[in-house]
Amino acid sequence: MGIILPQEKNKEVATVNYHNVASKNLLLIFTRNPELGKCKTRLAATVGDENALEIYKFLLNHTAKLTAGVNAAKQVWYSEEIWKEDIWDHSIFDKRLQNGSDLGIRMGNAFQEGFTKGFERIIVVGSDMYDLNTQDLNKAFEALKTKDVVIGPAEDGGYYFLGMKKFNPSIFQNKAWGTETVLADTLSELKDENVQLFETRNDIDLFEDIKDIKAFHPYLKQL
Repeated sequence: MGIILPQEKNKEVATVNYHNVASKNLLLIFTRNPELGKCKTRLAATVGDENALEIYKFLLNHTAKLTAGVNAAKQVWYSEEIWKEDIWDHSIFDKRLQNGSDLGIRMGNAFQEGFTKGFERIIVVGSDMYDLNTQDLNKAFEALKTKDVVIGPAEDGGYYFLGMKKFNPSIFQNKAWGTETVLADTLSELKDENVQLFETRNDIDLFEDIKDIKAFHPYLKQL
């Protein structure tokens, strides 16, 4: 047992037939509805609401492209309401609405539903990771064949993905979500589990997270 360090307001729209998915993998993509003034608020404090919205839309498109090729059934979990016509292709992504009073409860509910439906390996990922690709997630699912839990640590003290092969509700309880203690608190509850940590990476929350990345420069020209 132990931790292996890295080598370096609709209910739902069920459009995906899971019987056509050979894998027992499920990818949960947690996203905010991209609306002005309601997303990337910490980034918006520096770049403004309109730029923050355009940056988030860019990240959503990036996430949609990289997750489309992951070897798993895929669900997009919206924060506010399900949008039937948007970047998430109905033939690839099953659309769901988050349910719960905080992020932990919402993620826990999504995991629990997935295991109830018979999936054997489930990973949740956010929609604000630029430094992520399809292979990263496929490797994480492959690791879950032998590990109990996989985690992609974020530089801010949280994580950019988390996966497991059996439901552990304690992971989603009593956490100060959005703070630098989330990863440490999560790992403390997993000391008796076989955990693999992947490479530490940076999610996009602040101006400092994007100012040196060329792909974001078009959104920063007027600053």
